[in-house]
Amino acid sequence: MENSELQRIWKTLDAGVNQRSEEELNLLLASKARQVYNEFLIVNLTAVPVCAGVLVWLIFSTANRLNDGLYVANNMILGTIVLFAFVYGISEWKRFKRNKRDKPVKDWLEREISLLSKWLVGKYQRIDFYLVPVLYMLTFLSFHVYYSGLYFKDVFRSEKFLEEDMWGIIIFTPILFAGLFYSLIKLRRHQVKKLQFLKDLHNRLCNVS
Repeated sequence: MENSELQRIWKTLDAGVNQRSEEELNLLLASKARQVYNEFLIVNLTAVPVCAGVLVWLIFSTANRLNDGLYVANNMILGTIVLFAFVYGISEWKRFKRNKRDKPVKDWLEREISLLSKWLVGKYQRIDFYLVPVLYMLTFLSFHVYYSGLYFKDVFRSEKFLEEDMWGIIIFTPILFAGLFYSLIKLRRHQVKKLQFLKDLHNRLCNVS
């Protein structure tokens, strides 16, 4: 890799790039790429303790409602989704730590861009938007039914639900969804910009003679 080309790559990132050696530029390049990717990783890692907390709740609540088949089924479905997210978050972190040690930055970056593209602009890009209402509904049912003290099938026929809870759901659910989807869209736009930065960086590396 030629020092002059590395300097051109870094000129927009570091004003003192002309004074750096090729080895320093390589180290800086690897550091910048990983710094940007860490932003994606943080989102996954933030979800890990949340998922762990939800799993603890599901185990506790299900153990106390084993005689309510519909409630157990609701918690099992929610638990399956949450467990997948929990395992995925941890496995992504481990894979990232392993790959950044074992591969050159260009090869490592190419692999990460391919995976991120599938989730952000590829075939999996809409999964988050589908999961939000499903997770909300299942989580709401898990908490609401448990604290109601009634069987799952009896909750929605109770006087309290018909006269009070139903109106709260009708009024506040659209507001909550609007906030969730707005935040999700903002996050997705930010991540797509960061993904494009990684793609541009990788393209420049591939063009180095």
